[in-house]
Amino acid sequence: MKAQASTQHLIELHGVVKTYSTAAGDFTALKNINLQIGAGEFLGVVGKSGAGKSTLLNMITGVDHLSEGEVIVHANGAPISVHKNKEDEIALWRGQTMGVVFQSFQLLPMLTLVENITLPMDLCGNFNPKQSRQRALELLRLVEIEEHADKLPAYISGGQQQRVAIARALANDPPILIADEPTGSLDSVTAEHIFEVFERLVSEQGKTIVMVTHDESLSTRFSRTMRITDGELETRPLEGKPKSENEAGSNPKRRLSWWRRK
Repeated sequence: MKAQASTQHLIELHGVVKTYSTAAGDFTALKNINLQIGAGEFLGVVGKSGAGKSTLLNMITGVDHLSEGEVIVHANGAPISVHKNKEDEIALWRGQTMGVVFQSFQLLPMLTLVENITLPMDLCGNFNPKQSRQRALELLRLVEIEEHADKLPAYISGGQQQRVAIARALANDPPILIADEPTGSLDSVTAEHIFEVFERLVSEQGKTIVMVTHDESLSTRFSRTMRITDGELETRPLEGKPKSENEAGSNPKRRLSWWRRK
């Protein structure tokens, strides 16, 4: 079901509540979340374990049902009220609109790196054996591990696997990336490299990234940072880095050359 159009925000959360029923009683993981995210933002949501960070992302992506409220995403030419669609419709829409990067990588161990990246194209009906492989190789080049293209995930490092996960999230050239603690299981040097990849995706390709993390040191690296505590977003955003003229919001989305020619 389509929502009312808006030209100001790419993602809107209105009064979002998520309550889980447990043996000990109801537990409210998110409490009346109101949030607007602009196109081209690199939004960081900082919070401790159990604060509601992953649940917030699940509400944006539609992989879990909300209890109250509404999530509207203005992408691919049509505003969508995410949770008012059927499961199969949400899954297809999500594959075309959002790329998700997990802390634990979630690569399929029996597929090569290239095959892990071409799989989302296949699932969304974009698969072409020659062109999809070319696209996958371009993405592996973007994250600087093209030389490992035909290896299985078990034969590369954790940091390299996270780079593949980012490449896979970009497979269908989605305007939005959702990242759930993507540097949480990496050493500091590798985590810095991964974060730099995200920064380039925002500044050079105009991607919108929503990333949750428990790492307070990253607060000033985002274009905007908010804190979540016990399921509530702080009313006053934490300070993020100022946007330059080259950063998202003032820069049109730049796609990789192959995707433009498709």
